[in-house]
Amino acid sequence: MQRRWLDQLSENALCALPWLFEFWAHPDHQLPPKPSDWRTWLILGGRGSGKTRAGAEWVRRKVEGATPLAKGQCGRIALVAETADQARDVMVLGESGLLACTPPDRRPQFQVSRRRLIWPNGAEAMLFSAKDPESLRGPQFEAAWCDELGKWSRAQAAWDMLQFAVRLGEHPQIVVTTTPRRNRVLFDLLEDPRCAQSHASTYQNAANLAPSFLAEIERRYGGTTLGRQEIEGEVLRELPGGLWQRAMFDAQRVTAAPPLDRIVVAVDPAASAHKRSDACGIIVAGRIAAADAEPARALVIADWSVQGASPQSWAERAVAAYHHHRADRLVAEVNQGGDMVETILRQCDPGLAFRPLHASRGKMIRAEPVAALYEQGRVVHLGALDRLEDEMCSLSRDRSQALRARSGAARSPDRVDALVWAITELLLTPSGAPRVRGL
Repeated sequence: MQRRWLDQLSENALCALPWLFEFWAHPDHQLPPKPSDWRTWLILGGRGSGKTRAGAEWVRRKVEGATPLAKGQCGRIALVAETADQARDVMVLGESGLLACTPPDRRPQFQVSRRRLIWPNGAEAMLFSAKDPESLRGPQFEAAWCDELGKWSRAQAAWDMLQFAVRLGEHPQIVVTTTPRRNRVLFDLLEDPRCAQSHASTYQNAANLAPSFLAEIERRYGGTTLGRQEIEGEVLRELPGGLWQRAMFDAQRVTAAPPLDRIVVAVDPAASAHKRSDACGIIVAGRIAAADAEPARALVIADWSVQGASPQSWAERAVAAYHHHRADRLVAEVNQGGDMVETILRQCDPGLAFRPLHASRGKMIRAEPVAALYEQGRVVHLGALDRLEDEMCSLSRDRSQALRARSGAARSPDRVDALVWAITELLLTPSGAPRVRGL
């Protein structure tokens, strides 16, 4: 079918086909969102996902007209990278840069000394370094392309100056192409209602990448925090002064469970049951078997948490986790549910080894001793526990409330609450005689 379709095209059409990006692009992250009433289009992507090509092609779409000499939508565009060298080497001269993406009859002239591109139709693009925000004072533009904003060292100052500079035309717009990093400007954009967003992992562009490269990065970084950021293109939020930092997890992560002498399932029941309610935190953890002289250590085994479940549903899930992992005890906070929590759990299993927990101190006070155990390397995670780790990194000593989601609604740290109860039960509470076993 493809061969027949290509045979029907004229010679001119075949020559033009490689330059028609709409034909080759990934529609979910490389073509502009519709409707186009956004101020900023944020393209988040893993390494090699095609985000730089998307930025260059968007600039082409803005400056080019129907013919090489015809005017396009924009006549003045700013190209901003972290440094002037990166703007030149990636955005202009790179394999996915503007010169490589533009057909010969429309290709702009690059005036290196003036840091400027001039298209045959008179459109201009000026190159800027985000390390010199003051250079954006004075010039004015109809559009801008910002590359790798996530790693700009002076991101806030450069971004603020750019907002004042992009002020011409009926609807000035900015495209940002970046691998996500923890960056205040990036976090603000994610919560801006006038910011359209696209997302792509490295694997979505696998057809244009070496199979050996994909296999190697998956082997080395699959399931790690760095892999989630650099391969999957995820924004991993972490608060300054947080109780937990992601480095704690990667440094103490294992792929196979060591022998354990005790396993518990800890439950932080949800107060209500609808899809937007807080989750019911259900965490499985075990105490690592060790010699008497060694400090006790714990392994976080699994996250069975569930959202929007009825009391009967979360109780059944908690009991299922208890039996699946052959736990010694199930513990649950009963401050909100009282006797109802134990009653509904025993309806699922009358012989359940259960202990109710009463919280007499605030969440942060209870969490700090457990965070200290992580700092000492005494708590290990089995594999990647992404949602739990995200929630842990959203807690700060300065505020106990989880980071607000994009909807603006605050979430209770239910997974963390269950984790704290589990580690407290294993390492900070006297317990009975151990029995060594594996998972």
